[in-house]
Amino acid sequence: MTAAIRTDQYAELTNGMRLHYASAGEPGKPLILFVHGFPEFWYEWEAQLQEFGTDHYAVAPDLRGFNLSGMPTDLAAYKARHIVEDLRLLAAHLGYDKFIMVAHDWGGAVAWNFAIALPQLLHKLVIINSPHPYLFTKALAEDPEQKAASEYMNWLRAEGSETALAKDNFALLEGLLNGMGRSPTPWFTPEVRARYHACWSRGLTGGVNYYRASPLHPPTGDHAGPLKLQLNPEDFRVKVQTRVIWGEQDIALPKSLLNGLEALIDDVKIERIPEGTHWIVHEQPERVNRLIRSFL
Repeated sequence: MTAAIRTDQYAELTNGMRLHYASAGEPGKPLILFVHGFPEFWYEWEAQLQEFGTDHYAVAPDLRGFNLSGMPTDLAAYKARHIVEDLRLLAAHLGYDKFIMVAHDWGGAVAWNFAIALPQLLHKLVIINSPHPYLFTKALAEDPEQKAASEYMNWLRAEGSETALAKDNFALLEGLLNGMGRSPTPWFTPEVRARYHACWSRGLTGGVNYYRASPLHPPTGDHAGPLKLQLNPEDFRVKVQTRVIWGEQDIALPKSLLNGLEALIDDVKIERIPEGTHWIVHEQPERVNRLIRSFL
């Protein structure tokens, strides 16, 4: 049995942001919030909403700057603390003061920040292919392999990247999702493609502004990025019970980013999927659901 998904729901947050969200299940049941990454939107979590809506209130927002949510024009509006605040206010708007968070990619970056800053609001945290901010900062500053793998971030930060991404009917974005230059992915069906094209047609600037607003990118001559950050690992300790699911064939985020993770989290278990790529949520939705379910 799967739960029905409702879309076209909007939360007017007290910080002035308007977030669109999809949901499954009944309000009042335990809240599980699913947070997407780039270049995605709530639909990334379709299989999870259907599964967890059977016994939770499963909610997947479009983050600010994406799809049907508000798209601020000010670059500073895309700093992580504002996205964290959106999620806190969304949960409050839905009537919850504590919930479970599941997040991938940029959503994971926000979720790590959320768990570090507001641990009292989370029952549990599930992260899928998204590096812990302390380890990612270190890798971008010190690891040549990671600097090379993340060079695309500087390309996305550059002026006009959204125009290049939209060119030729979103050819570059499609290539990113559809095999990342490797063999085509079976999950990227014509129906899925049409949904993503509709989302991307609403605007890409918000999505790339996440990269532009972040200090985490490979250092360049103009921007020291992580090199200028003096970080204390204890400031990045995660006190929330955490599961990390990692597709080990991720080209941009190699599995070496998991090294040292246990030292930063009080209670963590890492689930490795050797054949999985960055898009493991789409490739093996039932497996991802089982792993989340066993944690809950």
